Parts: sequence; C-alpha cells; structure tokens
Amino acid sequence: MNLENSVRSLPHVGKKYQKRLKKLQIETVKDLLYHFPHRYEDFSNVITIKKIKGEGEFCTKGKIKEINTIRTKKKKMYLTEAVLEDDTGSIRATWFNQPYIEKNLEEGNQVFLAGKTNFRGKKLYFSNPSYEKVSPNPTHTGRLVPIYPETEGISSKWLRYIVKKALSSTQIKEFLPQSVLKDNTLLNLSKCLHQIHFPDSKEKLKKAQDRFSFEELFKLSLIVLGRKMSLLRKKSIPIPIKTKKIKKFVENLPFELTQDQKKAAWKTLKDLSSKRPMNRLLEGDVGSGKTVVAVIAALNTAFANLQSAFMAPTEILAQQHFQETSKFLKDYNIKIGLLTGKDEKLFYKKEKNISRADLLKKLKEGKIDILIGTHALITNKVKFKKVGFIILDEQHRFGVEQRAKLCKQKNYVPHLLSMTATPIPRSLALTVYGDLNLSIIKEMPKGRKKIITKIVTSKERKETYNFIRNEAKKGHQTFVICPRIEANDNDKEKKGDWQKVRTVKEEYKKLDKEIFPNLKVGIIHGRKKTKKKEKAMKKFKKGEIDILVATSMIEVGIDVPNATIMAIEGAERFGLSQLHQFRGRVGRSGYQSYCFLFPTSKDIKGKERLELLTKSEDGFELAEKDLELRGPGDLTGLKQWGAPDLKMASLKDKEKIEKARETAKKIIQKDPDLNNYPNLKKEIANYNRKIHLE
Repeated sequence: MNLENSVRSLPHVGKKYQKRLKKLQIETVKDLLYHFPHRYEDFSNVITIKKIKGEGEFCTKGKIKEINTIRTKKKKMYLTEAVLEDDTGSIRATWFNQPYIEKNLEEGNQVFLAGKTNFRGKKLYFSNPSYEKVSPNPTHTGRLVPIYPETEGISSKWLRYIVKKALSSTQIKEFLPQSVLKDNTLLNLSKCLHQIHFPDSKEKLKKAQDRFSFEELFKLSLIVLGRKMSLLRKKSIPIPIKTKKIKKFVENLPFELTQDQKKAAWKTLKDLSSKRPMNRLLEGDVGSGKTVVAVIAALNTAFANLQSAFMAPTEILAQQHFQETSKFLKDYNIKIGLLTGKDEKLFYKKEKNISRADLLKKLKEGKIDILIGTHALITNKVKFKKVGFIILDEQHRFGVEQRAKLCKQKNYVPHLLSMTATPIPRSLALTVYGDLNLSIIKEMPKGRKKIITKIVTSKERKETYNFIRNEAKKGHQTFVICPRIEANDNDKEKKGDWQKVRTVKEEYKKLDKEIFPNLKVGIIHGRKKTKKKEKAMKKFKKGEIDILVATSMIEVGIDVPNATIMAIEGAERFGLSQLHQFRGRVGRSGYQSYCFLFPTSKDIKGKERLELLTKSEDGFELAEKDLELRGPGDLTGLKQWGAPDLKMASLKDKEKIEKARETAKKIIQKDPDLNNYPNLKKEIANYNRKIHLE
C-alpha cells in the first residue's frame, strides 16, 4: 500500500468511517498520516502502585486481580470495577457505562492503566482510566500518547489504532532530496511519521516536528519562487509612463496624496513599463487610499490604448469601485463599464444603462477602457480587445492561467496589481506571498479622526446601548458583528463564562424587538441568498437601516461614511487583524467614530489582546502582535491571511524561514522545473492543489 491509496484500503474503514474521516479532510492514507496530533499525554513514566500518591495523572502496570460489572438501581448505569495489583500494592479502577471492558480484561491479565486518580473516602482509585494489555510497544498507555483533532464518531483512541495500522503497512517514499536532508540535519520521512505519531522520546518528537516544520516552509518556498521564476520567463506589454498627464491628474485631485500613495503609484507605473509582467501586492488599512493608486495605473494604461480589468469579490463592492472610479475620471474621455450579475452600466460623460450584449460588444471592439466587475469578468463570453492591466481587490491569488483567460492573444500576460486591507506579517509575506512585490500604504489621509476603541463590560452594556441610540438620533448608523449565525453546542454557557456567546439570529431579534424597537434593524449573514444580502447592504448604505447585525462577512465590505459605531460581540474570538478590519468599516468620514468590544469570557490573555487594539491603530503592528500572542498553533488565525494550515511551521522563527527559502532557491535556480527530482515535483504539484495558492 502507498500514501496515495484511499483510506478505505485500511482495515475497519468502511463507508461510515470514510464519511466521518472526510469531515477531518482525510481521504487518502497520506491525509491520515499527515493528520498530526495537536498534543500528547505523557504516560511514559510507568510507576509502581506504591508510588501513586494523591490525586493526579499516573501510569502504572500490574495484574488484574478481580473485575466485575454491576448495574446501579438509582441511575441505571453500568459500573465496572477492577482491582490491579503488583509487587508493591493494589489499587481500584472504575469505569462508567463501559460494560464491554469486563470482556476485554480478564482476571490474570497484565495491563497498563493510565489516567486520573481520585479519592473515594480515604481510598485512592483510577477514574475511567485508559487501559491496555502489556506489550513491548503500547499504543494508548505507557508512552507519549498522541491526542488528535477529532470529529463526531472519530476518537483519538480509534485514530491511534488506525494510524498504527497505516504506518506498518504503507510504503513511505522520501521526496526531499538527500542533499536537503543532509544540509539541514533532518530525519527521513518514514522515521518522522513514526515519531510524530508514536514518539519514543520528547527529543525524537522534537526532531520530527523540526522536519515537518521545515518541510512545509520549504514546499511553500518552492511553489512561490517557482511561480516567480515562471512569471519572469513570460512577456507582457510595456506601458510607457505618461508623466505629465499623470502629474496633472494628481494635481487636480480634491485631496493631496500621502507620501506612501505617491511611492506606491510610482512603483506600480515603473512595473507597468516593464516587458515582464508586474506582480504587485498593495497593502493598506481600510480607507488608506489604495483605490486611487489603482486608478492612476488604469488611467496610464488607457493612455496607451490598452484595457484594464478591475475585479472585486462582491457585486456591491464592484458597484462601489465603479462609482468611485467614475468620480475620479469624470474629467477624462475614459469609458468605464460595470459587469455584474444583474447591473450593466457604461460611464462616458454621464452614466447610462446598456444591455449586456452591447457592453460585451463594446468591450471586444476596445471601446471600453476599464471594465469593473466580479468573477463574471473571467467567463468565456467576456472578451477584451487587448487587456494590459488587471486590478484585484482582496484576491491575492490570481494565477497566470486565469490572467490568460482575460487575453484574446495568448502570447503575453497582463500586468497584475492585487490590493488588500489585511495586514500581513513579514514572516507570512516571505513564505506565502514571496512571489509578489510589495507596496505598503501606512499613512492615513489627512483629517481622518482616530476611532475611539473601548472594551465594554457587562455592567456598561446598557450605557453603550444608550450611546448607540443617541448616535442614531443624529442620523448615524451602527454595525453589530457576532461570531456565529446561530448557537451550537460549543457556545452553550459553561461554568465560569461571563456571558453566553451572542449569535446573529438571536442578537437581531433581541435588538429589533427589545432593545431598539424604535430603530430599523437589519440582518445579513452567509446563509442568506445573494439577492437578500445585496438588498440589506444597499438599504444600509442608503441609510434606510440604523443597525446592521452581521457575521464576519462584513470584513470585506462597503464604504458607509454615515456609519460611526462598530460593536463586536465575542470580540476575543476574532484575531487582532480581523478586529482591526472590522473597526476600519467606520471612521470613513469627518464624524467621530467608535469601536466597542464586547468580550464573552474573562480570559486574561484574551483581554490583553483586546487591550492592544485599544492602544494601537497600526494594522501591521497588530498583525505581528497577533501572530506573537496567538502563535502558529492557532490555525484559524492564519486563515484570515489566506494561508494554508501550517501544521508545524513556526512563523515566528525567521531563521528557519530564511533557511527553507535559501534551500528552495538553490534547487529552483539549478532546476526550475524540478525534472531531476521527480518525487519532489509530484509532492509539490499535489501540495499546490491542496492549499489553493493559485
């Protein structure tokens, strides 16, 4: 059996277990073996019964002296009790509602017991311990025991059993070149997979973790550097810089560009003038003025009689970009089209609706200079006469193949500018976005007021509601963000919790009926149909809704200058960068704006993170802090940057990142297509598909 085999080729993995494993994204043997433990229980220190003192976690070994099961009358539950003895003494073990244990363990069996001890009166006993017959190579006791991410019907105990079967029956081929293993003092893949699941010692576990940490960073570096080299071999159309015309445009803007905007615009124009395709990422906080930089580049492209495509993730954002670009270019003879699911517009001196057929005809004839839209732009029916420049909003991964779809000619690749309001830590930029040239806009436009950010306690909630009510009287609006659409089992109130997690559906009803009955409250979340979402967003933008309750989908949202309050429920459940982006949805005008953070837990670390947000408005500083505080183990935190699950990679370890990158560079420079490393080439192709970096 090899790593590519389906998990169904393993014993005891029928259709039922295949479905369950799929929830954990496990479909092949490789997926299973790369489903790493997220922690380990240390039962490697096997002690005699006499040495078990007080309550705690212990592992011991002995002989079953007696075992029996009874059914209690009151609670009608099964109680299995056993007595374990060794040369130093004896101890009881109790299991609840597991009558089958009596069949598994018989009197006279030599077994390991591992788990918690408690007192019953003055006598110490094991409560629901793990058990296993004594063997030279135990699985569930007597060692460092792996604990895995689980799902319903898939326990760590079952995973340990099935992983052990897979390790013993699978041919594991090494794909890292021997030179890479040697230069970086790494163990081979087979040894590492054994040690990551069933480590012989903490030292060997660390060596396995080091291997997989390096491996993931190395694969990412190969993909990123390979893409960069591939792009350098492609041709693009050089777009000369019309310096005088661009200077005049900038001088006539109703505001002064910041130094960061000027630098970003100049670097973009310089890249456009190259015969190699531009691949630039423009980073800047919400409201920092990225769009005007893109418009400058699109205007310069139009001066060269080439077309630009401007793609946004949603219809409402595409419409917003259309209106903004039209406003910037109102004094120019530039034709701007809008193509979404339902709105087709053409701007030329004045805005007018035209049919989709007319719009596509004009585009093909080159009569539209800038076409703005959603992913509708890359469908087969959309044909540009000659597109030279592509702008993407919050979609950093747009490959050469996708760009080619926009070109009528296949002998060149358009220049690409990606824009993001998501601050990316430097270490992540090196690994995941290392193929993109980076421009950063840190300065905010002059006159922008600081957003007052405050952590709201349960006692201050009523006062905050009054404040929202008063803002509404002034004609201002409020966003309310909740971490869930509706409650699930994990959100039920637990002992020690400050308050229950608030969900979009519950909060909407409460705010609408009880708290703000005289205000107009709207709701928006991912399960609503696109038309309903668009309708709610439009109504909010027009001021027809006072309070909009939403999930995190509002993060990449619309510009609502009239919104002055961002209220975030369960704030500690979001990453700092994500919270910073939510906050950026307000403060888009001259009005003083506010961000209220409502925690649902008294967790000290969570509070420390939120306090950082009250002290800093620097998105890049917050992104670095978030990575530092939450750490690489918090995989969901990385997803907000579009990163894959870096299972072992420490993104704080810059030395390791640089080493992996340098190793990848040496290989890719000598052999760009990895033809001399067939196993590595295959691994990289599979990995690239899995993490969707394209």
